[in-house]
Amino acid sequence: MRSPSWIRDELLLACALVVENGWRELRENDTRTHNLSRLLRSLPLHGDAVHNVPSFRSTGSVSRKTTDLATNHPSYMGKPTRCGRLDKEVISDFIAHPAEMINAAKAIMEGVSSGALTRIPEQPDEVAEDGATAPEGRLLARWAISRERDPRLRRRKLERARRLGQSLQCEVCSFHFGRFYGQLGEGYIEVHHVLPLYISGPRETQLDDLALLCSNCHRMCHTNHLGESWRTPAALRSEIGRAAE
Repeated sequence: MRSPSWIRDELLLACALVVENGWRELRENDTRTHNLSRLLRSLPLHGDAVHNVPSFRSTGSVSRKTTDLATNHPSYMGKPTRCGRLDKEVISDFIAHPAEMINAAKAIMEGVSSGALTRIPEQPDEVAEDGATAPEGRLLARWAISRERDPRLRRRKLERARRLGQSLQCEVCSFHFGRFYGQLGEGYIEVHHVLPLYISGPRETQLDDLALLCSNCHRMCHTNHLGESWRTPAALRSEIGRAAE
């Protein structure tokens, strides 16, 4: 069995180290390379079988990947090594959105160290319909989706809305399941995290972190478009306004 190709989450963690190192590669004997190798081998992404492959995210392979990322930065003056399309996308994302990307890497590391990410099963929507991983990475998408599907959080959010006399309707388009479907839809609504994990951090979810959305608006808030795969209700309302112009 060969080592699987690097995916976005892994590249995100590797590139964060390259950025921390001044956009320079990390040598194989660097302690940070060894630590990243151990971390990557622990991620719940490629199945258990890869752990029997000696070269899987070894210190040598991790060091080579940091070389790919460092030498393909636009400011690198030497000859770049060959790298893939995804490598270049991650490099561009770190250049365009350094704070968000560093925070995403930190959130993944905190999730792994706390054990939260290893306990969450794969989620159906963590990979887009076109097979692409969300810009913030598959693990963070998995984590966020699983939180939104927590029935306890949804129940608490709905109970507070009722207690405050608020209508259980979509905060974006005002769709009300009960009014449209009658008794069948009475009391139904979905919840959406207003901020992605790479902005909010892996903290305990508060009810104010959640918005009430219909199924269509919820899906649009998670749809990958123009480099974004997470929208607030306000951002989606803006998209609707632009489409209506």
